[in-house]
Amino acid sequence: MSTCSQPARILVGTLSTASHFSSPDTISAASLRWAFTCLFVAIDLYPMNSEEWQIVWFTAWVSALSTVAILPLGLAAAWLLARYDWVGKSVVETIITLPLVMPPVATGLILLKIFGRRGAIGSFLHDTLGLDIVFTWRGVLVSLGVMSFPLLVRSARVAFEQVNPRYEQIARTLGAGDGRVFLSITLPLAMRGIIGGGILAFARALGEFGATIMVAGNIPGKTSTLSLSIFQSVQLGQDANAYRLLAVSVGLAFAAVWGSECLMSHAKRNR
Repeated sequence: MSTCSQPARILVGTLSTASHFSSPDTISAASLRWAFTCLFVAIDLYPMNSEEWQIVWFTAWVSALSTVAILPLGLAAAWLLARYDWVGKSVVETIITLPLVMPPVATGLILLKIFGRRGAIGSFLHDTLGLDIVFTWRGVLVSLGVMSFPLLVRSARVAFEQVNPRYEQIARTLGAGDGRVFLSITLPLAMRGIIGGGILAFARALGEFGATIMVAGNIPGKTSTLSLSIFQSVQLGQDANAYRLLAVSVGLAFAAVWGSECLMSHAKRNR
């Protein structure tokens, strides 16, 4: 048995075990474990090399980091949109949603203009902190965060809207301040929806292509993600490499979306 298949065993085994304990639906959990078993067999029969696994891990940890990075701003935006009305609210909602409907390459071009060395933010970061964003892993991080931000906001907003305001009002009458009400009442009640939105944002980040290739390029060992590497492998006629990366990409995305749907449906049943 090839040693290159060990990461596959760890990855698929972990996700399969998680599905066993997290799903309220026995049939869906069994289906998910069956899907991961098929993925395990495919990767075990056609083991990936160390370079391909490096691409998988890079994509996974940058996607996770981008999700964590957008969480504070995303929750703040979702809470404001769910709880308050103000002049220009529809404009803010439209701007937040734009990355979902604009061509990703167009969004990437805007980010390239902003974060390039001559851009407003890019020049400041380069001159003040000596940090470059474009064509580095930071460019990947920015691209993934911007493209997944709308999904997090939309899911968190729905979760906040489902929290009964009366609970918050009762807490205030008992002397709790706004911060304590949010942390002890609003946030816990909306937590499932927020986690589901975070997982969905992570899944979106895993599959990002257009904005990433504009801002970070496809530099082997530095900015290569799953999507970029699949595209490059197809361009070079390396179909076997492309299909191996495709199998991992589909497995990760399937697990993330399934987990998000599971949490969302569970939250609706407990309303």
